[in-house]
Amino acid sequence: MNQHLKELVTLSKIDKELDSFSPQIEAATHTVEKEKKKVEAAQERLDTLKKQIEENENKIATYEEQIGTLSEQLDSIQKKGKEVSTEKEMKALSIEEEIAREKLTFANEEIERLGKANETKKELLEEQSKELEELQAALEQAQTDAANELEAIEKEKAHLYKERDEIIRKMDQKVLSFYEKIRKWAGNSAVVPVRKQACYGCFLKISDKTYSDVIRGEEIVTCPHCGRILYLEEVEEPVEA
Repeated sequence: MNQHLKELVTLSKIDKELDSFSPQIEAATHTVEKEKKKVEAAQERLDTLKKQIEENENKIATYEEQIGTLSEQLDSIQKKGKEVSTEKEMKALSIEEEIAREKLTFANEEIERLGKANETKKELLEEQSKELEELQAALEQAQTDAANELEAIEKEKAHLYKERDEIIRKMDQKVLSFYEKIRKWAGNSAVVPVRKQACYGCFLKISDKTYSDVIRGEEIVTCPHCGRILYLEEVEEPVEA
């Protein structure tokens, strides 16, 4: 295998390894985003409960004000009852009193209902607060794990980029340009091995002549079907005991 081809094979393997980090990075960030969404959803539920409790408390306060007003109204009606002289006036006061008492009963019932509802919501609020704390802890752990993983990946990438730069500095620029041109459409399969006389990029069989050229490895050979750069994998000799 000539030097240019060796460099291309090595460069291709490095590029493939560099690109293989993308799914790992995506998986790490995806886990963090997933945990973050859980925290946001829990926080939203918590905020909703707080808002509902606050709304109920405001309604209770309003009903309590109404009770005060209605109590004063009933006192006033009783005083007027002592002063009325006609049946018509007595009947009007009686209707007014009945309406006031109905409103008073309704206000008391609503205060009781809203109070019970808030008791339930406060229990849920406590549970939701604990869940949120657990989810926040899980998010922090996921962020720490992701940060550690990404740091390790960056170190590996830095080492590979250094290797890549060293190879590129030594390479013939025409050969490099040719490789990059193929890589634009072929990606990590720009340089592929030949196995069983077939290109392992398009998996089509190559001719005997092309295969013979690949075996000799004296020059850069491309697949006649897909245009990828071909090479023959070196087989390591088994070490005798």
